[in-house]
Amino acid sequence: MDDSLKEQVDLIRQVFAYANRFKGRTFVFKIDCSIIDHQLFPVLVKDLVLLHRTGIQVIVVPGARERIDEILNRYEIGCEVVNNVRISTPAAMPFIKMAAFDTANRVMTLLSGSNISAVIGNWVGARSMGVISGVDFKDAGVVDRINLEMVRKALSDGLIPIFPCIGWSSVGKPYNISSDELATMLSIELKADKLFFVTAADSVSGERYSLPDNPSIAEDGHLSRMTLSEAAVFLLLNGDRKGDPLLDVLRFAHRACGGGVQRVHILDGRIEGAALKEIFSNLGSGTMIYSNQYEQIRQMRQEDVTDVLRIMQPLVSRSVLIPRSRQNLEENMADFVVYEVDGTIHGCAGLHTYDGSIGEILGVAVDRRYGRYGIGHKLIEFLVSRARANDIHRVYVLTTQTSDWFERLGFRQGELSDIPEQKRAVYDHTRNSRILFLDVTPHLLPRDRVPGLE
Repeated sequence: MDDSLKEQVDLIRQVFAYANRFKGRTFVFKIDCSIIDHQLFPVLVKDLVLLHRTGIQVIVVPGARERIDEILNRYEIGCEVVNNVRISTPAAMPFIKMAAFDTANRVMTLLSGSNISAVIGNWVGARSMGVISGVDFKDAGVVDRINLEMVRKALSDGLIPIFPCIGWSSVGKPYNISSDELATMLSIELKADKLFFVTAADSVSGERYSLPDNPSIAEDGHLSRMTLSEAAVFLLLNGDRKGDPLLDVLRFAHRACGGGVQRVHILDGRIEGAALKEIFSNLGSGTMIYSNQYEQIRQMRQEDVTDVLRIMQPLVSRSVLIPRSRQNLEENMADFVVYEVDGTIHGCAGLHTYDGSIGEILGVAVDRRYGRYGIGHKLIEFLVSRARANDIHRVYVLTTQTSDWFERLGFRQGELSDIPEQKRAVYDHTRNSRILFLDVTPHLLPRDRVPGLE
């Protein structure tokens, strides 16, 4: 099977696995107004329709900021913005409502064009934001309550609920509310599995922002994922960037995860298929903040052997790794660990000890599509930590083509006489593998890549 066909088959497997997992789950999509105006927005709506038809419960929260600006300017109504909040005067509110419901209706129109029933509801209770630091925000409000019973009924009836950025007080007074806050509160209250912020902002990257240690960088250079704690560090590192809209979104993402939403995804809605790639592929296309277990290194199990052989095979074919049979892996299962992402195996490595004093690192392999995520380094660091915990103070590796990478991790050249006698007895002189050692110390050197291995 050629590489391109293999990648397609692997992607199809991931799609089916995720489609089965997400059936009946709730996804909330907050879509920036600038994306609703974008030429690819009808394509995004078709993707939401596809998700709906696969059994995912879809909710849409359309932003209206630019549409509100447009209508207020048309009617020459001024509204000051303070700390990214519009001071919504009583004179402006009818026009703000007009803009909010206009964007919601645009979403409904496109859904209707795909024979999907949607409903725009007045399910959001709001209260006045009031006066903050001497500034009276007039009819700007905050989310007070959400009629979850009605939302759940709409979802169970097969409808896609659409939430305009308007909430009402207990006496029917309308308030202009933040669609980002609304999407966040809605996701928390509904215990949604995923919240998506579909924006027109450039990606989160090291070129624009200060990043936490050991970031997960995708091939195109964007930050692919952060834990909840890493997101908090990111916000602290970039706290001096006032008025950055992407940082505001990250603050809401952090709040949603802290409130129980398992995963929040920040997507560039100007990229065709961004939502589908983010949902149905481990690689994704945006930046994910997650509070539940997404990736882990764990002991290899019987059911992992097929995937481990699959990951090793390209390196075996290039003589980077020695061939291993299923029986060999099963007999030495205690030596091996795997790197798992969302239930899918993407890497493996082993540590075999001799006489309780020295360990051999072996069988290090990573799915080549995930080469920029530092998986190989994480596996080595994990095994070195395991060696240290078992009072093994030196590890070594035999390698023919990846010695530079191991040396960047702190390994140094050794001799055949340095390895255990029982290993010397089976050393394959035809491979003429280089022998590299690492004295186990508290830290390895910074992560780096190795072609084929990472």
